[in-house]
Amino acid sequence: MSYDVVVIGEPLLEFAAAEPLTEAVTFTLGFSGDALNAAVAAAAAGARTALLTRLGTDELADRLVAFLAARGVDTALVRRVAGRQTGGYVLGADPAGVRGFAYLRAGSAATTLDPSDLDPGVLGSTKALLFGGIVAGLSESCASTVRAAARLVRASGGQVVYDPNFRPRLTAAERAAALFAALAPDLTVALPSAPADTSALFGCVDAVEAAEHVHRLGVPYAVVTRGADGMRVSDRGAGVDLPVVPAPVVVDATGAGDCFAGTLTARLALGDPLLDAARLASAAASLALGGRGGTGLIPTLTQSRTHLSTPTPTPR
Repeated sequence: MSYDVVVIGEPLLEFAAAEPLTEAVTFTLGFSGDALNAAVAAAAAGARTALLTRLGTDELADRLVAFLAARGVDTALVRRVAGRQTGGYVLGADPAGVRGFAYLRAGSAATTLDPSDLDPGVLGSTKALLFGGIVAGLSESCASTVRAAARLVRASGGQVVYDPNFRPRLTAAERAAALFAALAPDLTVALPSAPADTSALFGCVDAVEAAEHVHRLGVPYAVVTRGADGMRVSDRGAGVDLPVVPAPVVVDATGAGDCFAGTLTARLALGDPLLDAARLASAAASLALGGRGGTGLIPTLTQSRTHLSTPTPTPR
């Protein structure tokens, strides 16, 4: 079985409220996590996509697998582990995208991911691999798994996309920076955000400087996202600044970065040039801001293309 995109990471049960966590009392069950959000976005962007992970054998995990399948994500690489629970998190409404979440993932099934979960035949035919700093920070076995997967895909000629997605509650900045440096030789594209990732991992806030740091580590392409200030797309140091695609509606920033990463990876796997993939990913992330939760609004490829091509109204 071959895929355009394989995403490695931990999907999570999402307990979301319409109010901030300081006020919320009612929560709705959903399914999210950076890997799940990105995988759903990649599938929506036209790529044959699979999620590689471990889940528990609990009933909510059954519902999570069904959720993935209903959104076009292949679940053949999902391994079910008896005696381990599926991780989750609680969140409130978050238009600014700065609030920390309450995670319920200690000892979850996904934290036990191991290189033995990797099928060299599958990864050897995968066009693009996507994973982030979150799964790499869950455990040493998870870090070993993504390092091995990156080597397999890169050795076979596939592309490897890495979103550092630094989370200080999960891992120390020094460890995350060291992991980035270790992964760099096998990466094709890095997607650090400025200033959150770049300040913690590279010691800088400037997007041009951050891209140069990525290249010095050995990564040929860098896309440094800067929120409302757009992004820096750099090809071995030859860079261009792209403006943000304005969002029609802003409800919740949760998962917008994952939508960007999944869309970009999908379009690279399907042959789009990096600049085109980045522009379309920006449009998809812009639309994703209109939904609540990590997968509240994942745009179709047609919707993203239409949004990208729609002229921005001139302020009066």
